[in-house]
Amino acid sequence: MEKSKKQRAISGIRPTGKLHLGHLIGVLDNWREMQENFKCFFFVADWHALTTEYDDPSKIKVYSKEMVLDWLAAGIDPEKGIIFLQSDIKEHAELYLMLSMIVPIPWLERVPSYKEIKEELTNKDLSTYGFLGYPVLQASDILIYKADVVPVGIDQVPHVELTREIARRFNNLYGTETFVEPQAKLTVTPKLLGLDGRKMGKSYNNCIYLSDPREVVSEKVMHMMTDPLRVKRSDCGDPEVSIVFGYHKIFSPHEKVKEIGEKCRTAQIGCVECKKELIKNLWGYLEQFQFRRSDISKKWKDVDDIFFEGGKKAREFSSKTIKEIKEAMKII
Repeated sequence: MEKSKKQRAISGIRPTGKLHLGHLIGVLDNWREMQENFKCFFFVADWHALTTEYDDPSKIKVYSKEMVLDWLAAGIDPEKGIIFLQSDIKEHAELYLMLSMIVPIPWLERVPSYKEIKEELTNKDLSTYGFLGYPVLQASDILIYKADVVPVGIDQVPHVELTREIARRFNNLYGTETFVEPQAKLTVTPKLLGLDGRKMGKSYNNCIYLSDPREVVSEKVMHMMTDPLRVKRSDCGDPEVSIVFGYHKIFSPHEKVKEIGEKCRTAQIGCVECKKELIKNLWGYLEQFQFRRSDISKKWKDVDDIFFEGGKKAREFSSKTIKEIKEAMKII
């Protein structure tokens, strides 16, 4: 690849419901920076959504469009990155089929998130071929665009490593250099925990959603966990074990964070006062996002236009890769 060309990056989000703060801070902020320096492919992973929402997929289409409006409000620009709907690009499924023929089952069973998600979503039957094989579809999403980097959180690194293994296996089997081995690009944003200290996620019911009104945000913050050893107002606390303080580090001014930390350690501030300060700063952040979201909704009344244009660009690239793959396998 010529040095003058930008490296390719790819990332997607499943449209399974409303986006929360973890998506904005941990994913979309990173995308916004990457679109300036990489050739980015951002896709709505609607086929991936079927792995857990197969029993009622009727809302996926609505969620897909609403999610993209959130992306635009977060600063993702269709002129800078390619935004598309996964199911519009049939080459993803075609490569998924071909790769599934060469990937050993033990490779899939050892993926950490396979057991984790099954344990989390106990109300769903995930003993399906699609759920077991979704890392292969994920690998197809990446390899079809010969992505150089994949922006992920630390928990997703095993998926990128599996994709690298699949790429090596294909190249070795067919004596080619068809696939690039992608590198994981870790997000630099601190991990944003849910209200209860676990990873923020719908299945845990511990999210602050981007669409939450102020009164809901206030109520959720007031129920956040703080230092469990600080029983009384006069007790000195340890801000580093408080979820609230972790949010202050992201949403409050630096000087205010320093001040709150010192006052917590010396019992000069109580947890209620600390939370009220967070509500003010967090809501200021969310309110600006919601204003942008409202304006974006008026401008982009039909997200299908974005999918159409992005799909054309993605298909132009993916169709060439599929041809190379078939030639490597000598099936055309």
